[in-house]
Amino acid sequence: MRHLIAGLVLSLISGIAAAEPLHGIAMHGEPALPAGFTHFPYVNPDVKKGGRITYGVVGTFDNLNPFILKSMRTTARGMWDPQYGNLVFESLMQRSRDESFSLYGLLAETVEWDEDRTFIQFNLNPKARWADGQPVTPDDVIFTFELLRDKGRVPFSKRLDLVSNLEKVGEHSVRFTFNDKADRETPLIIALAPVLPKHAIDAATFDQSTLTPPLGSGPYKIKAVKPGERITFERDPNYWGKDIPSRVGFENYDEISVEYFLQDATLFEAFKKGDVDVYTDGDPVHWARAYDFPAISSGEAIKDVFKPELPAGMLGFVFNTRRPQFANAKVREALATAFDFEWVNRNLYGGAYQRTQSFWQNSSLSSLGKPASPEELALLGDAKARISPALLDGSFRLPVTDGSGRDRAVLRKAVDLFKEGGYTIRDGKMVDAAGKPLAFEIMTQTPDQEKLAIAYQRSLQPLGITAAIRTVDDSQYQSRTIAFDYDMIVKSFASSLSPGIEQDGRWGSAAKDRQGSENYAGVADPDIDRLIAAILKARGQEEFETAVRAYDRLLMAGNYVIPLYHIGEQWVARRKHIAHPDTVPLYGYQFPAWWDERAQ
Repeated sequence: MRHLIAGLVLSLISGIAAAEPLHGIAMHGEPALPAGFTHFPYVNPDVKKGGRITYGVVGTFDNLNPFILKSMRTTARGMWDPQYGNLVFESLMQRSRDESFSLYGLLAETVEWDEDRTFIQFNLNPKARWADGQPVTPDDVIFTFELLRDKGRVPFSKRLDLVSNLEKVGEHSVRFTFNDKADRETPLIIALAPVLPKHAIDAATFDQSTLTPPLGSGPYKIKAVKPGERITFERDPNYWGKDIPSRVGFENYDEISVEYFLQDATLFEAFKKGDVDVYTDGDPVHWARAYDFPAISSGEAIKDVFKPELPAGMLGFVFNTRRPQFANAKVREALATAFDFEWVNRNLYGGAYQRTQSFWQNSSLSSLGKPASPEELALLGDAKARISPALLDGSFRLPVTDGSGRDRAVLRKAVDLFKEGGYTIRDGKMVDAAGKPLAFEIMTQTPDQEKLAIAYQRSLQPLGITAAIRTVDDSQYQSRTIAFDYDMIVKSFASSLSPGIEQDGRWGSAAKDRQGSENYAGVADPDIDRLIAAILKARGQEEFETAVRAYDRLLMAGNYVIPLYHIGEQWVARRKHIAHPDTVPLYGYQFPAWWDERAQ
């Protein structure tokens, strides 16, 4: 009884009602897995661990610290990696890839929060250890958030902006109390943040690039580093978390290597020879035609097709609206109208693609084909005046050409839009009222992007528009995108079933001039900010879907991107000894759940 009264008094002193410890949390509703679950449903819990895998990537690396601005895009893969796994560092909770947005215990064994999500308390697993055997403590959590606030890059540096109080509670717990800047997603974002060892980090030099292997709590240690060429991880035999439910069936190799290549063609040749074990393919022509080699014929290599239940996402040419020639939305719409998708799809991709017409196409979050509900219209408010009737009633479709590359009807429509934006054709050139020609540069990174840009350049020539193309190496591309030093680029925006705070970094006003952010288009629109806030504040699923659909309409109306195409499948080629579970989760294949069948 004394302990119960003491706990109640502590809660009242903190100004927070007592909460029940939870094994998992969800953005909307309840997590699907009950307390006492033994493993995620999409893993093989009985897999024999051992063997090795080699991944291949295009690029380079000169840093082992993924949390700082310096070299943020040239940090070695695998350190903190959504595709290959967080091999060295860990977060407080682990996301299930079979649910829209649900988290389960990792470094934190349980959590506590209130219905309004004004706070979250993480009760650390007493078994959690750093690789040197020292325990993971609340002091480590507090140190991490304060260090990343002072020395880290966005988004890590911004997490404490939403916190009014960060405190240690007892021996194993840490509590975040939120301020009025926080939203309902904030506790989950905090839960997915990394935790770093206070005793093994020099805060004074943390913001400098380093190739010194760091200390983590994850399942692997760094075995070898060859800067720019290869990083190799080896399993930590003393990894503390191998038996907790959210880790069962993951990280199944004794050794993981990531090889770096200068171009994708070289990477593919390495896969053909067996130097790389898996190859992810996104090119339908390549997928259909490039796999006629001995390893495929003999069965030593296998092509797999996975069908996730995800929105299509948005791949497109992105306008940098910081540039004066792209400041007018009608000009952007005209440039988008001039893109001949049908010609590109037929001549470059064998008709394999579908046109993307929504940021959340193929999901209940998409506005495509759905009239705006009264709730959406109320949420949009005065912003609906900027949205075309077709986007509001769900009938909007991008122009369909005759596939000739010079469809006169579509080009006439583009010319009319240019006139609305202040441009006319004079002496064969598209010029503004002052006679300045419309011209811009498309910066590309790969031969595939360059090929696509050339096709677009061809579509613009009849309109008297000069589109130069500059293909740059990886390091130059990264430095220029960080500084927003481009006119137009090709970018992909992944869309999840639980969009949230990442939207602020992509389209929010605060990210417009923040170097290293993903606001590539340079958007600063109070109505977009307001709808992002509505998404983050939504409690029920219906309210959430209403907010995302309204947001989708507003993004499409802004013409910040020339939408390209998508395929509703994931293509991966693998060596036959690399196996994967039969169950495909909601988000598609998960490399960390695969294994080496040669393991003994």
